[in-house]
Parts: sequence; C-alpha cells; structure tokens
Amino acid sequence: MNEPNHDHPRQAVREHYGQIAVGAEPGCGGPPNCCATPRVALDDVSRSVGYRAAEILAVPEGANLGLGCGNPQAIAALKPGETVLDLGSGAGFDAFLAARQVGETGRVIGVDMTPAMLAKARANAEQGGYRNTEFRLGEIEHLPVADGSVDVILSNCVINLAPDKPRVFAEIYRVLKPGGRLAISDVVASAELPEAVREDLALYTGCMAGAASVAELESMLAANGFTQIRITPKDESRAFIRDWAPGIAIEDFVISATIEAIKPSI
Repeated sequence: MNEPNHDHPRQAVREHYGQIAVGAEPGCGGPPNCCATPRVALDDVSRSVGYRAAEILAVPEGANLGLGCGNPQAIAALKPGETVLDLGSGAGFDAFLAARQVGETGRVIGVDMTPAMLAKARANAEQGGYRNTEFRLGEIEHLPVADGSVDVILSNCVINLAPDKPRVFAEIYRVLKPGGRLAISDVVASAELPEAVREDLALYTGCMAGAASVAELESMLAANGFTQIRITPKDESRAFIRDWAPGIAIEDFVISATIEAIKPSI
C-alpha cells in the first residue's frame, strides 16, 4: 500500500499561516476565517474561545492573532518550575501565558513550522523580556525536543492541521517525562465530514477539514500508551465555529474540545 503524501497539505498550512504572520489581517483565512477582522476585535475573538481579559492584556502586542479555538491554559494547571512545550506556537500567545505561570525557574519551548511565525514570536519574546521562553523551527510530527524532557504539552487548534496525527501523538509521548501530561484545545469531528469538506484545502487550512473524531483521537492516544484520556467537546463552541465557514453549516460537523491525557510514570 502506498504511503499517503502529507507534503501538499503541510505546505498549504505553512503558506497560509506564513501569510498571516507577515501582514495579512490577523485571523485571515483561519479561525475566525475572516480577512476583515480588525485588530481591535481580536480581544473579543479570544474572549469568545475562553481567555480572560487579564490574560489577553498580559502578552506583548502582536502575540495574539486570534487563531485559537479554546484556552489550553485553563486545563493545564501549570506549576512554577515546569518545562512546557507549545505545539504550533504561532506568534507566542499561549507560550507567553505559560511562561508567566512557570516563572523564572520554569521553561517554555514553542515549536512552529512557519519561519515567519517563528520570527514574530521571537521578536515578541524580546519585546516582552521573556527570558524563560524559546522558539524552535520544526514540524510537530518531528519535534526538535529531547526525549523525556517536558512536563506539560500545550496546543491550541493545531493538531487538526497535522496530516499525520498518529505520528504527532507518538512524538508527544516521546518528549514527555514519565507522569507528564497534555492539555490541548482543538477541533474535533462531531459527525462524519462530507467528502467535499474533506477535500477543500481552504477548509483544511482553516482548521475544519482535518478534524478527527473523538473515537479516533482516543484510539491514537491509547495506542501510544497514554492513560487518563479525557476528551470533552464544548457545545457552546458551535456559536463561533459557524462563522469560520458561513453558509455551509460547518458547526454541524466540527466542534471545539479539550483533550487531556497522562504519560504513565515508570
């Protein structure tokens, strides 16, 4: 059997979010899937997916691009001194919030495959004086992170964009310490996606067409050895998801969810 070619969707995602990073309006083409989102409205977008006003105001200007579908910080229970890895870190929004929670004795690593996003995040880190934060270029299927070196993994509306999700969860398991945990916000399929949706590259880069079902995600996590798996769909998210692709009732097929799991201790 031929191996699937993941290069085309991966390159489409890289180009799409690279355009957002270098000058397209924040949120253009992805959540909230609108090329006319004014910068002042990004706070409202972030509040709608679960961020508090104090969190939004705490990060450097330009770090929040309104691209999330939830707030992984709300379930991460980060502690001072922990090492945190943010998958698909973008301009650094969640990484900077995590850095404040883990403190000077902790460390946050952001990984993103889009060079323009990486440059933006590094500039934001310098602007905000985040000395406990670094950003690395890499794909989440091939993390540039050492084995067993991370306490917590965060991700916000990114794993749905990965064409090889089983590989992503294998990498997450590899880099987590025994007893480490993942706290993810992502889009999941709540019903079988129509073929026309699955094949629409714009809907793929917009965090919709690549969504896996809860059962599929549970199976991937369990197959890689995770325990205490808990995936919690957020029905209220349909209110903002319907705006991502007006006119096709995409909220009938995808929904935001939190994904939690533990790598067992040895």
